[in-house]
Amino acid sequence: MIGIDVTSINRIKNMYEKFGLKAYQRFLDEDEIQLIKRPETAAGFWAAKEAASKAIGTGIGKECSFHDIKIKKDKNGAPKIKYKKEIRKKFNIKKSYLSISHDSDFAIAVVNIEKKSKKS
Repeated sequence: MIGIDVTSINRIKNMYEKFGLKAYQRFLDEDEIQLIKRPETAAGFWAAKEAASKAIGTGIGKECSFHDIKIKKDKNGAPKIKYKKEIRKKFNIKKSYLSISHDSDFAIAVVNIEKKSKKS
């Protein structure tokens, strides 16, 4: 299943300017916040989490929150995404893939998940 999201970099930048660190804490944990060096990165992470929630068919809300999804970077700096164990189990997720890009005023993310095959 695939999820995609596009986010305004200025919206995330303005949110941070208005609320400071609390803005990032709304959708990121401390490890993720440490990865944010520019507003483009924060917007990309927002888009990634939105795309991840769409890939499982829920969107961000009661069934899947921003904090049910974790973003890290591998040794080459490529983004990696992981769902909490409860979400992986509930939605039968085997593996997930993430791509983030930004240009000009927008960040975009695509998440692809592989589901475990159902046993008969």
